[in-house]
Amino acid sequence: MNLSYWELKEWFSNIDFTIVGSGIVGLNCALQLKKIYPKARILILEKGILPQGASTKNAGFACFGSLSEIIDDLQTHSEQEVFELVKKRWEGLQLLRKNLGDRKIDFQQNKGFELFDSADFFEACISKNEHINQLLKPIFKGVVFSTSNNIFGFQNIHQQYSVNNFEGQLDTGKMMAHLLQKVQKKGVKIVNSIHLESFIEKEDKVHIKTNRFDFYTKKLLITTNGFASQLLQENVQPARAQVLITKPIKNLHSKGTFHLDKGYYYFRNIDNRILFGGGRNLDFTSENTFEFGETELIQNQLEKMLRDIILPNIPFEIDQRWSGIMGVGNQKKAIVKQVSNHIFCGIRLGGMGVAIGSLVGKELADLTI
Repeated sequence: MNLSYWELKEWFSNIDFTIVGSGIVGLNCALQLKKIYPKARILILEKGILPQGASTKNAGFACFGSLSEIIDDLQTHSEQEVFELVKKRWEGLQLLRKNLGDRKIDFQQNKGFELFDSADFFEACISKNEHINQLLKPIFKGVVFSTSNNIFGFQNIHQQYSVNNFEGQLDTGKMMAHLLQKVQKKGVKIVNSIHLESFIEKEDKVHIKTNRFDFYTKKLLITTNGFASQLLQENVQPARAQVLITKPIKNLHSKGTFHLDKGYYYFRNIDNRILFGGGRNLDFTSENTFEFGETELIQNQLEKMLRDIILPNIPFEIDQRWSGIMGVGNQKKAIVKQVSNHIFCGIRLGGMGVAIGSLVGKELADLTI
């Protein structure tokens, strides 16, 4: 691709910071860089026509963990580590709301509900309810988890829920659109449909090679989350999440965010529809992929659970199906680090990008000081 003198001069010369990825982390990183360095020339490279990965593909859960998920985390993390995970997620959500405003992202705090397939599993989790509430009380200054009867008429589940009293939901499309607008108003340039192929760090700059052209930048910040292992040697791997959404349903009563099977399934109401995703646990090997797409195995299971559990005796039609790529690893803590003299990364958000993306982006930018 031959660039003109004007294009090279305006878009690709004297670049102070190049961010790879225009998702939640990349855009928040750019906002913080502009606060620290108001006159800096910042460029964002995005391989998709829209932010690729999970930022515009997620279910819009403003969540920080269900009861069973937090209990499960305590099997592999210390209490202090779990406390810090939840604290960062909560602080990240507050930063997101502060940056954009609740109205612009259609934030609603309708609570979160965890459904259980057996009384035994429900009782096992509820027996640890008080301990988890005490652990999290310094963060929320109140009772996080309580219980409720089956007020939404779901079937083939235990007839009591665990309730997360602080969980919310938002509109992912509005969130990303307003983030993009805010970043561009600050003078940050975003170039779409550009794929970073390789980079070479030199003494005082980084040589960037894309699928269309080469240029130099003083600092390189990688925020590609699930795709990061294509560029860096870090402990992160892709995890595909498949989603579907129904056509509008008359008199839909379900309101809030819902988790099933330790969080491997999740659904919510949006525009009188049910948005339902998950099922990665049916075939972890196939779902650890960089490829977008849907599989018959998982989509059939999602539809079956809609019929049997979520919308029993209620006719519905599927309107759309899609998938997103998350970044996971052997630890749930995000990787925010300086890789070398001029290269930094903010990756491995572990399916909690909406919650921690704003904070990870800010922390990544702060590393450059």
